[in-house]
Amino acid sequence: MNMLNQDNIEIQEAQINRIKELLRQQNAVIIAHYYTEAIIQRLADETGGCVADSLGMAQFASEHSAQVLVLCGVRFMGETVKIINPEKRVLMPTIAADCSLDIGCPVDEFSEFCHQHPDRTIVVYVNTSAAIKAMADWTVTSSNAVAIVNHLWQRGERILWAPDRYLGDYIYCNTGADMLLWQGSCVVHEKFKADGIVQLKKLYPEAGVLVHPESPASVIELADIVGSTTQLLRASKELPHQVFIVATEEGIFYKMQQQSVHKKFIMAPTMGDGATCKSCGCCPWMKMNTLDGIERCLTVGKDEIHVASTIAMLAQVPLQRMLNFSTNFLHL
Repeated sequence: MNMLNQDNIEIQEAQINRIKELLRQQNAVIIAHYYTEAIIQRLADETGGCVADSLGMAQFASEHSAQVLVLCGVRFMGETVKIINPEKRVLMPTIAADCSLDIGCPVDEFSEFCHQHPDRTIVVYVNTSAAIKAMADWTVTSSNAVAIVNHLWQRGERILWAPDRYLGDYIYCNTGADMLLWQGSCVVHEKFKADGIVQLKKLYPEAGVLVHPESPASVIELADIVGSTTQLLRASKELPHQVFIVATEEGIFYKMQQQSVHKKFIMAPTMGDGATCKSCGCCPWMKMNTLDGIERCLTVGKDEIHVASTIAMLAQVPLQRMLNFSTNFLHL
């Protein structure tokens, strides 16, 4: 190791120690998504925090006694946690961390879409703003979406779904529910290519294929397991394969490798033949979460999440329905 790298490591470790002390002083805890950088996931683990998917983050926030929650993810996650925990402070390393699904579902346009179909039950993915959730009857995550929509369909309810069209199509294929789909998509998952996975399978014929349901149907068809980040992480540990091709954001590799050190994980291709980058499964907004941002929000209180009380009151209803359903009917 050269002197420059050693200096950088020492500087980083000094910053981590400062953050740990700030967390202790402020009765704060870090709640990080699987898609954040490895160093942030490590810090959350070392300080009694949480690394999880959207559902797990919300559940942890409700159950933990900390009065300050440092949410390392994207803004809709911070809003969700704040709505469920209005008495707690929710800070983010940067409030500018957005989500293409949130951006692609504007409030005015979605409101008009709902008004055009008043007979349908509105079910929205948690990857939406608080204002969109406030219009919904139910929220879901990728880990409970099929179960919740199937439950509603069995009760005879017709669904208006937003925003991810690929996840919506996956839910439809697994439930047969009458679903009207908003045409949103995730900038990471929609780029995975079935042809690229087929080519990788020729190189690694024994590899298991793990796919997030926000991916195109052609990619999902090649999967051994389709599921949320938590479900894919569990599969990577429990399945006998020694090599996995993974079609979700690259941040998940930290936990996969941590729990299965002897296994090999390969990012599913996102580009076609001749492209400079064949595997770029990276969310630019998730990568906006940094140690500098964590230290800054704990030091100056910048980028605190606030949700208008009228919006929060309405949005809490579908969120609580989801949490209650997951607690009472699912074991995730």
